[in-house]
Amino acid sequence: QLQLVESGGGLVQPGGSLRLSCAASGFTLDNYRIGWFRQAPGKEREGVSCISASGSRTNYADSVKGRFTISRDNAKNTMYLQMNSLKPEDTAVYYCAAGIPQLTTLCGGMDYWGKGTLVTVSS
Repeated sequence: QLQLVESGGGLVQPGGSLRLSCAASGFTLDNYRIGWFRQAPGKEREGVSCISASGSRTNYADSVKGRFTISRDNAKNTMYLQMNSLKPEDTAVYYCAAGIPQLTTLCGGMDYWGKGTLVTVSS
């Protein structure tokens, strides 16, 4: 059974940091694009950061550039999102995802999704 499970969410004060993890089971991540997405209440789901299967290409939403870093550890079949300098507007449910490599957008058309982990940034 193919599964992605996020962890590491929680409550943090503005300016703080969190690291999200996403563990894959039932398949290996090394041949997939991977990424992090988020959805705030009343908002559309948006791509936060994605990385190609080879690791040669990455992208970040303008709102998180310089603050968030995506990484992958294929040996552990796990992906991460390091989040620094968190702002209240970062509050959202964060989802990890994986997709078959494609010729279009790096974050588009993901095939497998986790259930999400809630990040709340508040004082």
